[in-house]
Amino acid sequence: MPDQPRRPRTLNDARTEAEAAFKRTTTKPVEAPPKQAAIPGVREQVTLRIDQDVLEYFQEGGPGWQDRINEALRKAAGK
Repeated sequence: MPDQPRRPRTLNDARTEAEAAFKRTTTKPVEAPPKQAAIPGVREQVTLRIDQDVLEYFQEGGPGWQDRINEALRKAAGK
């Protein structure tokens, strides 16, 4: 089947395309669902980059160094 020749664009085609493009750019995006409140006592695993000397300071105290970092961060956050 030979390729069909393209029909020439009309003013209505261009206007329809322009209106569709304008609507896409001006339409309010869907809002993300609200964040759920943190459940007390539940921890979340994250990756955090800490200066080596700071990490060594907390690890010098032995086991529980992650809890000590958490407490220091909690205090800095005013909680």
